[in-house]
Amino acid sequence: MQSHARVVIVGGGMMGVGLAYHLAEEGWKDVLLIEKGELTSGSTWHAAGQCPSFIGNYNMAKIHHYSNTLYPRLEKLTGHPTGWHGCGGIRLATTPEEVDWFRHVAGFAANIGFEMEIIGPDRIKELNPWLVTDGILAGAHTTMDGHVDPASACNAMAAGARQLGATIIRRNRVTGINRLPSGEFEVVTEQGKVICEHVVNAGGCYAREVGSWLGVDTPISNMEHQYLVTEPLAAFKGIDTELPVMRDPVTAGYYRQEQKAGLVGIYEHTGAKEAWAARGGWPEWQSENELFEGDIDRIAPWLERALERMPIFAEAGIKRVINGAIPHTPDGNPLVGPAHGVPNVWQCCGSSIGIAQGAGCGKYLAQWMVHGNAEINMASVDPRRFGRYADAAYTRAKSFDDYHNMFETPLPGREIQAGRPSRVTPLYERLKAKGAAYTEVHGWERPKYFAPAGFVEKLQFRRNNVFDLVATECRAVRERVGIMDLSSFAKFDVTGPGAEALLDRLTANRLPKRPGGIALTHVLSDGGRVEGEWTITRLGPDRFYVLSGAGSERQAIDHLRFAAGDDVTIANVTDDLGMIVVAGPKAREVLAPLTDADLSNAAFRWLSGQEITIAGVPVRALRVTYVGELGWELHAPMGALARLYDAIWTSGVAHGIADFGALAVNSLRMEKAYRGYGAELTNEITLIEADCARFYAPEKGDFRGREATEAVRHKGVATRLVYGAVAATDCDIYGGEAVMQGNRVVGVCTSGGYGHATGKSLAFAYVNPEVSGDLEVVVLGERHRFTVLEEPAWDAANARQKA
Repeated sequence: MQSHARVVIVGGGMMGVGLAYHLAEEGWKDVLLIEKGELTSGSTWHAAGQCPSFIGNYNMAKIHHYSNTLYPRLEKLTGHPTGWHGCGGIRLATTPEEVDWFRHVAGFAANIGFEMEIIGPDRIKELNPWLVTDGILAGAHTTMDGHVDPASACNAMAAGARQLGATIIRRNRVTGINRLPSGEFEVVTEQGKVICEHVVNAGGCYAREVGSWLGVDTPISNMEHQYLVTEPLAAFKGIDTELPVMRDPVTAGYYRQEQKAGLVGIYEHTGAKEAWAARGGWPEWQSENELFEGDIDRIAPWLERALERMPIFAEAGIKRVINGAIPHTPDGNPLVGPAHGVPNVWQCCGSSIGIAQGAGCGKYLAQWMVHGNAEINMASVDPRRFGRYADAAYTRAKSFDDYHNMFETPLPGREIQAGRPSRVTPLYERLKAKGAAYTEVHGWERPKYFAPAGFVEKLQFRRNNVFDLVATECRAVRERVGIMDLSSFAKFDVTGPGAEALLDRLTANRLPKRPGGIALTHVLSDGGRVEGEWTITRLGPDRFYVLSGAGSERQAIDHLRFAAGDDVTIANVTDDLGMIVVAGPKAREVLAPLTDADLSNAAFRWLSGQEITIAGVPVRALRVTYVGELGWELHAPMGALARLYDAIWTSGVAHGIADFGALAVNSLRMEKAYRGYGAELTNEITLIEADCARFYAPEKGDFRGREATEAVRHKGVATRLVYGAVAATDCDIYGGEAVMQGNRVVGVCTSGGYGHATGKSLAFAYVNPEVSGDLEVVVLGERHRFTVLEEPAWDAANARQKA
């Protein structure tokens, strides 16, 4: 066995092999994949092989679509069969809300490139004559997907990887991984040791074991999943075309033709079982090709529904039951990207539908590793989206919920309560008693909106009964004063003689020169793509306070610590400091009686910060808000947060103070045309394309991504961000909707919301650079005029913030 490699991939299932193939295709030939058994011997070999195009996440749909375009041509590329069945699929809808979801997905299908048509019961019956269509309103018919033989497809991709220069070793168990002083890794195997620059955890069901060798969190739970295959059916012997794969929320599963037999897979809504439960969900590292005893009783209620839908299956006996382990993460998306805390360790695991995702995950992770960025937004699969809070109990609770609700329609506003609460502030119970409905962000409970007792949100894609509640909160902020607990922001103290130099070379904007100065700046990749958005306050000559979004906590830590020298100290104070936002035209009048500090414009200017005392509580007061009004962010010791809130509330009663939540923040920020990190600002985009050149200071000297950003500025952009108003009456933009000019797709929406102060439905979109003139966006299947606005809909001159 070779002693050195550029990359070692541990694991030879569809995810690991997919990565090896695409790394070699991207030009990294010195790739070594090590599999402890035979290729596919984890969960790949026993998978049902489904490859759906239909999925509700825009970027996951891109991953699926790539896989579904590669598998049909893989045999021609490699000379090895894949067992591809391009029979298409139909997802069934039995409620109006599910039909709206179909319309939403169809809107971004046009952008991604997969074919999808919403069809009625009669057409469904034509495509599947044996289906009972009672209660079905519509079907989402996707014609470019199907299913593969998992072992064949995986081995075809392995053959392709070898042909491109990668090396694959089977029957060689990795027993440990050590990080060397050089930063390289020593991978210890039964056949010897390999030194490498990069190591990838593609361990599938065994990924937690692999991650533990490096002290890397791998939040997955292995769930038992069952499908059964019937005896051959006489009716299928005479048909020439294969039935589409059916996906049915009522039966909580899928069913399809398997050669001349039937196949039914069930995700039971209750009573799911964790694989290897006696071992805490960890399989024996020595094991392979494991299956568990079938348990028809566990899936019987849903299986009965499937047989009612397809009575022909009930006519045949059960030939075999396959019950195998499949990894699930807390949110159902795979772990694809850098591991937290250790440079050059990558995750490529945690996929519960790894056959559908293996090729796409491999392609985009290979781009990330080789070029520094992928061409799609990777935030929803980045392993660092989970933090320390995602311990075994949290992961298990969320993964069970993900399994139980595998076929649940992800309606806007749905809050998954499993594993919650995890991270709370001292205000959690107090605000809950005042009617706060919470949403979860990186484990934190963040107020979403406030409602009267007994209120139940109606979940749907169109504006719902929360709309008026949010309008009331927005009016309070615009007209009087609002208060919100936004403690979930990630917060860091960066200090020491090298602090300024570190931050200067990591970020694109000028740092504040005077104590108290605040700068909004961005972390870029070497290729100039946006990898983070930070607010930096200079507290002293060598003291900086750095803020980033809650979901970017681990990414920010890695950026800082990987680049810091011995002359910089980095402290993560996220859990130590809470943060209260006080915003609105009456904000100064509410806070002034509580402090000796001068809050006037002359003494406390906009975009500045001071360390002061409010109601006896020491705070870092930053005069900046995300809602476009006069206001302050008050960063205070977490233990004193309740005292601070009570004092502000008491002072604000005379001024009409009101609580507000995250939905109001989105409405208010859309009116101000504030870009959102993770929506408008992603790893796909440069600052120039995002129309953020004002946050880019090339004259300050060398910094990461400067050269690439300069190249974009001089050569021109591949896409550009526009902001505008949508002529919609009962629904708003969520993200992913197609932008149309005539019959041509010319862009995609990234985020939106209704501006309650302006009475406009507002949206951001990336469009082709040459586009001008009349535009429309497709919202829930209908086209609406999109009018580009050249300035924010609210207070374009920032007069209110400077008041």
